Amino acid sequence: MTLPTPRIPGAVLVLAAMAVLHTGSALSTELFDDIGVGGTTWLRVTFAALLLLACTGRSLWRALREAPRRDLVAAVLLGAVSGAMMLLYAEAADRIPLGTATALEFLGPLAVAVAALSRRRELVWLLLAVGGVLCLTSPWQGGADLAGVLFGLASGACWALYVIGTQHVGSRFRAQHGLALSLTVAAVVTAPFGAPGVLSGAPDWRAVAAVAGIAVLMPLVPFLLEMLALQRIGRTAYGTLAGLEPAVSLLAAMVLLAQTPTALQAAGTVLVVIAGIGAARGQNRTATDTGLEVTPRPSSTPSCPTAPSP
Repeated sequence: MTLPTPRIPGAVLVLAAMAVLHTGSALSTELFDDIGVGGTTWLRVTFAALLLLACTGRSLWRALREAPRRDLVAAVLLGAVSGAMMLLYAEAADRIPLGTATALEFLGPLAVAVAALSRRRELVWLLLAVGGVLCLTSPWQGGADLAGVLFGLASGACWALYVIGTQHVGSRFRAQHGLALSLTVAAVVTAPFGAPGVLSGAPDWRAVAAVAGIAVLMPLVPFLLEMLALQRIGRTAYGTLAGLEPAVSLLAAMVLLAQTPTALQAAGTVLVVIAGIGAARGQNRTATDTGLEVTPRPSSTPSCPTAPSP
């Protein structure tokens, strides 16, 4: 008698994806001094793209030949936005604490989620998140790195565009094909900012090898886990869990980078998490009011809010 294979709950897969993603983010920052912010980002994206290209093989080229031009353009634009998002986030993480950078970036997809809500009072979630970010950055104390904050906000704007673009590309390509194409474009977009510094001198091959390992950690493993999770849980449950992302990032920074937050920063993270969860629940109420069924997506690129970080 063959025993059934245990089915891992989707919630566990989402949490595992976030843990792996932000572990990779924290480890990436340790390499900034060796090969630079741009170099680390470019190498990581390039290695991830090469691995996906090798895995997809002929099926990718067949998908590209059969795809309409407008879908190819959408995938290219998604890749450009992805590259900019990862590079801007890396620049932010190099200047401000990792948890703060993630909270700033999280404002992008949160704004997209709130904009889709039907009730005006749901704007309270965005205001709550802004309040949390103010607690994290404490601008009244003059201690926040302005450039880091601006890079984080710019990354959030790119993440908002990434959410919208991913929904389009994910509905027209298989996940591995859309991801392979967009990451290849992202590698090209980030090359001018990273390749010259890496290739101009003798690279530290130990650092290069470390980046290759991190490329497996992120985005490949998290995206795979999310694809499986989205087949098992609804979008609302996924969005609710993903609202924990700033807290997971903060925990990774504490454990791996010894970035201990102040009480005010911890409170700010809690506010951002509450805002993310509240917006996700609000989306569920909006779908119920309009009669739209909230169901898991088929295997496709995840829509929001998790994204590849540096």
